Amino acid sequence: LKVIAIDEQLRVIYEDNVHFDKDLPEFKTQGGVYIHSDKLTVTSPVLMWVKALDMILEKMKSSGFNFSHVRALSGAGQQHGSVYWKKGSIQILKNASSELPLHQSLKDCFSVSNSPVWMDSSTTSQCSTLEKAVGGAQHLASITGSRAYERFTGNQIAKIYSQNPEVYMQTERISLVSSFAASLFLGSYAPIDYSDGSGMNLLQIWEKVWSVSCLDACAPGLEEKLGCPVPSHSVLGPISPYYSQRYGFRPDCKIVAFTGDNPASLAGMRLQEGDIAISLGTSDTLFLWIQEPTPALEGHILCNPVDSQTYMALLCFKNGSLMRERIRDDCASGSWDEFSEALSSTAAGNNGNLGFYFDVMEITPEAVGIHRFNRDNQKVSDFPKEVEIRALIEGQFMAKRIHAEKLGYKVSKYDEKA
Repeated sequence: LKVIAIDEQLRVIYEDNVHFDKDLPEFKTQGGVYIHSDKLTVTSPVLMWVKALDMILEKMKSSGFNFSHVRALSGAGQQHGSVYWKKGSIQILKNASSELPLHQSLKDCFSVSNSPVWMDSSTTSQCSTLEKAVGGAQHLASITGSRAYERFTGNQIAKIYSQNPEVYMQTERISLVSSFAASLFLGSYAPIDYSDGSGMNLLQIWEKVWSVSCLDACAPGLEEKLGCPVPSHSVLGPISPYYSQRYGFRPDCKIVAFTGDNPASLAGMRLQEGDIAISLGTSDTLFLWIQEPTPALEGHILCNPVDSQTYMALLCFKNGSLMRERIRDDCASGSWDEFSEALSSTAAGNNGNLGFYFDVMEITPEAVGIHRFNRDNQKVSDFPKEVEIRALIEGQFMAKRIHAEKLGYKVSKYDEKA
């Protein structure tokens, strides 16, 4: 969990973070998640997120940060993850005592204690059901911007409903991670924004309303549990009195809709039409601003967080920074400096040595395992360390370009831009 405070000149005046594994060891997460025994189910404990928020605000308070200067706040959350509020939780959220850290007040508020997150790939049967219900994968993409994906929230909700219908029935509201975080600050259920809502397989991206056929294919009474989506730049209301009383926020501090991490990257990078950006994170993403999208079976079209009348295109690669860190640890003694030196010591093209590195089941394309090929295109079992490092980096970036071009993206040299 990261916090950053900026002034009216956009100068950074404060930043800090809480590391889930190190700072909250009682939750016993690895990389902030639990990977279940089936290797497909991946979740995070909801109360860990709440406790991290308590912790970061207390750190700011201890450092002397003046919360009364904060005029507005917003945020970004990992896409696709979902939080399930138990019936009656709205009252507890609204009336939380400023004498207690928030995680203590909310400890019994969640019908699902471990939230499914974007790394989860356990909903293959639900994806198949959803695509069949709307007339196939391409038709689903044409409605919602993407074919059915295991990590997408609608399929996760469908799994919870099919496996634990009583838990689903006890749920009064389903938030995305972004709208969940906004809800904590708002003191009531924050709506899902158009942009993050586009990563659910549930939102009609053209009309910006929930698709009835998709909702019905996932679970009964779902529209009521999701609430109405809103533009990503909407002002949701003033901050909850809890924060004024506990930390000294001004009562009129505005809460602006939170959105997903990928849409937030497009906004933060100030992308315009024709621009392309690559975000290197836990998952790597390639994204661009687009006026007239043509949703396909690969990649995603989301509502644009900056301009609700336009769109953003997104390609997601699951084996990102965790994969790079693993090779760094194996081949460079855990040091990025050593990693960079090894990369610099080898020639571009890696003398024809090529590798595909998928520790976990990849999204683009669907593949798993480590696959190495020498200059004669023969499969080999290992590379020297410096060759391994370049094979990883070149392989990852070539994949990004190839998949972007397959989707019709024009990757041109900068000086050829019109």
